[in-house]
Amino acid sequence: MPQTRYPRRGTLQYWPRKRSKRAFARVRAWSKTKEVRPLGFAGYKVGMTHLIINDNRKTSTTKGMDISCPVTIIECPPLKTASIKFYKNTITGSKLVSEIAAEKLDKELKRTISLPKKKKDSKEHKNFPSDFDYIMLLVYTSPSLTGIGKKKPEMFEIAVGGSKEEQLNYAKEKLGNEISVSEALKEGQQLDIHAVSKGKGVQGPVKRFGVTLKHHKSEKGVRRVGSLGSWKGQGHTMWRQAKAGKMGYHTRTEYGKWLLKIGNADEINKKEGFENYGVIKNNYVLVKGSVIGSKKRLIRLNDSIRHNKTIPKDAPTIQYINITQKSD
Repeated sequence: MPQTRYPRRGTLQYWPRKRSKRAFARVRAWSKTKEVRPLGFAGYKVGMTHLIINDNRKTSTTKGMDISCPVTIIECPPLKTASIKFYKNTITGSKLVSEIAAEKLDKELKRTISLPKKKKDSKEHKNFPSDFDYIMLLVYTSPSLTGIGKKKPEMFEIAVGGSKEEQLNYAKEKLGNEISVSEALKEGQQLDIHAVSKGKGVQGPVKRFGVTLKHHKSEKGVRRVGSLGSWKGQGHTMWRQAKAGKMGYHTRTEYGKWLLKIGNADEINKKEGFENYGVIKNNYVLVKGSVIGSKKRLIRLNDSIRHNKTIPKDAPTIQYINITQKSD
């Protein structure tokens, strides 16, 4: 049999492969829209299932037919707004001008940050600055509303669409209140997934970089690199050389994912719950295909900045959602 050859997976596009500092990703780029709404949301990964949908893609060979489609389930409890951040563009980048915090915050938030002991007067919250370029909402999750057994909420910033005045009015309305997934996202749109990948632990060069296995008569070992460098290098090993080490738990982004459905927990729950997750208690979203990260990990869902023209703007008609437990 001929040997299958392919380039090793040790691309230098992601180098150095550092492990993430925290279990959820941060977002550095946001799409622009005239709609006054949050440009992102977040949820906890439940697992995967499959749907039977009516294919509505124009260029598909199965157009108009009922096909099977793999999807990822993400539970999305409401986010709560902790503060409004006002930014101004400068020569050296964006600068925080002012921040106005909500009067009431959940007690569970003290697991993440230090809450102020004294409450500020409500009059101070009415003095909103006028000299700013854009607004960001500092929000935090509510993991206690889910069944994953977690209490510590995550905090991150979310951009808001619209003009400056519209952003300010929307931020005033949502300060200290909840934001649901239906306000930020809609069915049929494209998403960018920001998450931290699964941690694989310490792995060898074959799994970590895709190095080809050596011949069974080779010296010393088979699942190892044949040469680490020349003898003239005085014992120095190049940093490009594939070696064993920690693998996974990296911050990554997936572009152009298709949001198929936003629904309630009653529509998809199993009696025994989902494997390694439990019962869904809040709204959920179905994203086509696989999503980076392990179960129970926070997944950030943002408006896509790279649009795929082959994906239609409308969500397909869902004929069936599989909620049966897989057999052993």
